[in-house]
Amino acid sequence: MRHKVAGKKLGRTTSHRRAMFRNMVTSILVEERVETTIQKAKAIRPILEKMITLGKRGDLSARRQAAAYLMTSEALTKLFDTIGPRFGDRPGGYCRIVRTTWRKGDGAEGAFIELLGSEKVLDEKREKRAEVRAKKAEAAKKAMEEADTSAAPSGGETSTSGDKPKP
Repeated sequence: MRHKVAGKKLGRTTSHRRAMFRNMVTSILVEERVETTIQKAKAIRPILEKMITLGKRGDLSARRQAAAYLMTSEALTKLFDTIGPRFGDRPGGYCRIVRTTWRKGDGAEGAFIELLGSEKVLDEKREKRAEVRAKKAEAAKKAMEEADTSAAPSGGETSTSGDKPKP
């Protein structure tokens, strides 16, 4: 039995597990939502909440502790500039785990782990992606129309020199 043994091993060595946790926490802070398995999400939650608590504190010592754990300066900046102040008056419970479907390959139960209040950010990202897709579709449609008009015969126009007809 595993009496008083904290944390899950997740079938990985210590160094691999630590690197995976660091990468996932960094990704969650940058993207605000990550899809993973239930077990990994449950293992990540306490670490993520500690990072957000450091972001709420906001002093130099907290910044250095977070910088020692996080993988990118982008995540560090976002943690202290936007995420920390967002949860300033909240005493805990900064993220949610939403169960999704079973994975086809190995049958693991999937989940999203996301920060609370990230709905606005995710909606803005979706709108931007939709706008970009619409612009690309419009450009492709315009290019197809131009290609169709240039490929169509131009009617009875011929040159006066008796050479090939003008396109």
